[in-house]
Amino acid sequence: MPAPPALAAMDYAKQVLIGADFHGADLRGVTFNLTNLREASFAGADLRNASLFGAKLQDADFSGADLRDATLDSAVFEGTDLRNARLDDAFAFNTHFLNVRIDGADFTNVPLRGDDLKRLCAVASGTNSSSGRATRDTLGCA
Repeated sequence: MPAPPALAAMDYAKQVLIGADFHGADLRGVTFNLTNLREASFAGADLRNASLFGAKLQDADFSGADLRDATLDSAVFEGTDLRNARLDDAFAFNTHFLNVRIDGADFTNVPLRGDDLKRLCAVASGTNSSSGRATRDTLGCA
């Protein structure tokens, strides 16, 4: 039986994938541009260099996910679980973060809008288990 195609070779742009289960998946470089991923699970997934431009990520689970160098511009993170996620060097300008859980998330070198930064700093706590950096420090909270 032939091996299934690697998820990393896929393009999920402009799809409706509400409640999709990608937990623990290798999604390096995958495109999810303008995709509805509400309530999807990406817990522990590898999303390095993935593109989630304009994605709808309400109530999605990214706990423990690796989003380093990902494109998150204009995505909507509302009610999203980002606990212990790595977002180092992700491009997130114009991304909206509302009521997110970020305990232990690493935002090193992530450009954020001032209003989002203020909201994130208000709830920032913990230290990322992989990078060893405190969430408040990675956000540059005062």
